[in-house]
Amino acid sequence: MDISTIDILFGDDIMAKEQLKTLTEPMYYILLTLSEPQHGYGIMQEVERRTEGRVKIGAGTLYNLLSRFEEENIIVQISEENRRKTYTLTDKGLNILMDEYQRLKQLVSDGSDFLEGRVR
Repeated sequence: MDISTIDILFGDDIMAKEQLKTLTEPMYYILLTLSEPQHGYGIMQEVERRTEGRVKIGAGTLYNLLSRFEEENIIVQISEENRRKTYTLTDKGLNILMDEYQRLKQLVSDGSDFLEGRVR
């Protein structure tokens, strides 16, 4: 079996894993918010608060990502009360969040090294 056959057989899974290596802004802020237990509506409010309104996550986006994160064992549902599900990060989720944080720090450092010298 060659690589193209593997890609055809497992393409969706490969794509999903690759997408989780670099998080989108909504993904990052959802995981950041779930460093403490939180329910869906609370996640939307907290993301908007932390970003001073710069990032707003719609309900459809949020619940699609929560479902995906739960399937990938990045978050876990810890309770459900009156249809309100509460989630938190798993160890895997915390590792993904930390990796993304380090990646973003490196991007800023690289940009600073380059741009600070040119702006002066």
